[in-house]
Amino acid sequence: MSSPILISLDAMGGDHGPPVVVAGVLDYRKRHGGEGVRFLLHGDETAIRAEIAKSGLTDDVCLVRHTDKVVAMDEKPAQAMRRGKGSSLWNAIEAVKTGEAGAVVSAGNTGALMAISRLLLRMSAHGLERPAIVASWPTHRGITAVLDVGANIESDAEQLIEFAIMGEAFHAAVHGGVKPTIGILNVGSEDMKGHEEVREANRILREGGAGLNLDYRGFVEGTDIAKGTVDVVVTDGFTGNIALKTAEGVARFISALMKEALTSSPMAKAGALLALPALKRMRQKIDPSAINGGPLLGLNGIVVKSHGGADAKGFGNAIRVAVELGRSDYLTRVSESFSRLTAVLEEQPSASSAGPAMETPQ
Repeated sequence: MSSPILISLDAMGGDHGPPVVVAGVLDYRKRHGGEGVRFLLHGDETAIRAEIAKSGLTDDVCLVRHTDKVVAMDEKPAQAMRRGKGSSLWNAIEAVKTGEAGAVVSAGNTGALMAISRLLLRMSAHGLERPAIVASWPTHRGITAVLDVGANIESDAEQLIEFAIMGEAFHAAVHGGVKPTIGILNVGSEDMKGHEEVREANRILREGGAGLNLDYRGFVEGTDIAKGTVDVVVTDGFTGNIALKTAEGVARFISALMKEALTSSPMAKAGALLALPALKRMRQKIDPSAINGGPLLGLNGIVVKSHGGADAKGFGNAIRVAVELGRSDYLTRVSESFSRLTAVLEEQPSASSAGPAMETPQ
């Protein structure tokens, strides 16, 4: 039997608020059973209870905590920090801080979510300035975790190793990886490629891999992400965000081309009808709703960001990620790995021996 858990929800966050958040709870329960999972919804009690009544959910599943304060989607993080106390977003995160809830999910303002989470939960890793955002990337082999995808624009070698530790623990908890493999994203697979920080991270992971208990496979290139060459791809937030948005743009472009081609003539439409089962399987594979839910890794607590425009299925999947992480040993596993990292770094030589200067990409 699964352990009971309470998931804290910012019911006012995102583009749609309570209608999608409550529908997301219902979707999660329909698809995953919801045994032992209860929800604490923060926001306008009247609006939330109206949606709960429509859904048929009961008070033993959904608790409601009223507040009329909301952090706007366009509010600056600094403003949210000053004015956000008592808001649905603030209160949802605070429930994790106090230990009342095992995880929090919000589709609200990303900057505000990150800033308030850092303030209330604090960082678990000394070297990290901000939580790392992890994306679940559909590949030929299943799902690859890619991080960071936008929180930390620049990352030094130690931070990249911390991303590797957190990404490995995340993949094991949410995607079932027994011993997730790890690679660092670079301009080539050779050890001498890339700038100093990625080369130094590569060197430490290769030389101290046994001490860290990580299955590190070396450098990977951009094409390796979709191939699923490794289970976890590590990079800084600048590169990761560009890679993610490029992939999203290419996916939309290919979808548009396919739709145009399959509706271009009566013969094409007939062929599309015959191929419909295969097309549906492909659509399910790349459906953004199926992989929605990006945890902010590196905090002393579980925080999951849903896309602001997510539908019920998408929000339901973000809840699934929160439940899986909240019920797992993710935080303990990361804490133990960080302790091993400290020992490994104390034994490593300085970065001055990291290798030659950056080569021109081939």
